[in-house]
Amino acid sequence: MDRKVIIGTRGSELALWQANFVKDKLAEIGVDADLKIIKTQGDKILNLRLDKLEGKGFFTKELEEALLNNTIDLAVHSHKDLPTQNPQGLIIAAVSEREDPNELLLILKDCVDIKQKLSVKYGGLVGTSSNRRKAQLLSLRPDLEIEDLRGNVPTRIQKLRDESYDAIILAKAGVERLKIDLSEFYVEELEPMEFIPAPAQGVLAIQIRETDAELYEKLQALHNEEVAEVIAVERKVLNIFNGGCHMPLGCYCRKEDGKYQVWTSKANGEDAFPNRLFLESDTTVGLAERIVAKFSPDRGFPAKVFITRDISESSYFRRAMEKNGIALECRSLIRTFPIINRLDPYILRDADWIFFSSKNAIEYFFKLDPQISKKTQLGVLGRASEETLRRFGRVPDFNGEEEGIDTSEIAKEFAAIASGTTVLFPGAKGSLRTIQQTLSVQTKIIDLPVYETVIEEDVEQSHADVLIFTSPSNVEAYFAHNLLEPGQKVVCIGRSTGRKFDEMGVRYTLPYSPDEMGLAEAVFGL
Repeated sequence: MDRKVIIGTRGSELALWQANFVKDKLAEIGVDADLKIIKTQGDKILNLRLDKLEGKGFFTKELEEALLNNTIDLAVHSHKDLPTQNPQGLIIAAVSEREDPNELLLILKDCVDIKQKLSVKYGGLVGTSSNRRKAQLLSLRPDLEIEDLRGNVPTRIQKLRDESYDAIILAKAGVERLKIDLSEFYVEELEPMEFIPAPAQGVLAIQIRETDAELYEKLQALHNEEVAEVIAVERKVLNIFNGGCHMPLGCYCRKEDGKYQVWTSKANGEDAFPNRLFLESDTTVGLAERIVAKFSPDRGFPAKVFITRDISESSYFRRAMEKNGIALECRSLIRTFPIINRLDPYILRDADWIFFSSKNAIEYFFKLDPQISKKTQLGVLGRASEETLRRFGRVPDFNGEEEGIDTSEIAKEFAAIASGTTVLFPGAKGSLRTIQQTLSVQTKIIDLPVYETVIEEDVEQSHADVLIFTSPSNVEAYFAHNLLEPGQKVVCIGRSTGRKFDEMGVRYTLPYSPDEMGLAEAVFGL
């Protein structure tokens, strides 16, 4: 290109980083550019929450007007700030690679309580102006107090530093791009499968005039088609809901092993309990429409759900069911008993890792008052086990949740990390030993049965619409004397539980994550 391109940008540190990032990318393909700073409505009005401002595009409208007026040639946006419809005459010419879409919960160190979910002390004050974040935070921790937090990223962090809040929540992408040192805070990282981000979070959008064909062609060198494909699903969900950035909506899509996986969270208001959905599809065609249809107020829900586990009155799953008028029938069909009453201290002394495959294993192990060395690291299968471990004041060094629902994949990842070490496995007598079987021959394995399971006899049949089974033993106990009734649907936790139904030829739903949040997603998606 012979002409110099004018890039329009907001003036915040993060916006300037983003604009300079694009400027440098343009330079790599031989396009010279300058920056022009433009103030937006969102930059000027800092005393109101975003959902109190009129219209949409609080951080984008003025940039789009400059494009239409030919005072700039290109605008760089955080894609999540853009309305779902471009003004007439403008197009998104390219999108960037996706920065990590995780959220960061920054906590003052004297306000940390790792026994609590998310590690914020009971009743803590958390700063955010996002209705999406507020709804999800309160669903996980209804004791928290949420207050508005406006300003750019450094300003928000300074407000935490000044102790105006006990904790604040930010997108990881912005912190990473600005290379901000967070060592003075305790940082809890929230993955998008657990805490669902805004549509297109972590992605930059490059917007130009529709008629600028020359610049469009040049920008294709910067365009990431794979990212464009998945965020198109997220933004279409937002579009069908007719929502803006103030809607309590999270949507995250990724392509994994050839399938599209989408997590969606939507509340009817900032203080309302959000419904959550997980869907998997071979194609993006019609995927957004399927997601939105599940959130229709006219859809039906099961009248009753049976689950083979005790569920507390305050639990996430119970609140998710009650929100949709679903009754719960909770009955464990197995009993567990301890089989040792003390630990050999030499076993703990030699262990480099302690790996827990279940919540029961954690509870029975810690009842033995173990004296764990500081060098010993702890591993768990997923979020449910992590929550149990936190009750004993420990946070895992390895959480298999990041590797997905397949225990064999989790085992492979852990095997690579733990190769050549000594790993202690507290667990049930006669356990399947899925993790142990995958470890390398260089790894020393110490099996430590700490409890045994006894199956209940003569289990009473449930007439609930949905039956949730939490272990293979519960399946055995129930179907020793009962059959599925016509129309009953089955949900099960874990591949090993699912295999019991494979043997029986029964169809079932397997939640993505084997915890209460995953169960709520599965029931909502039936």
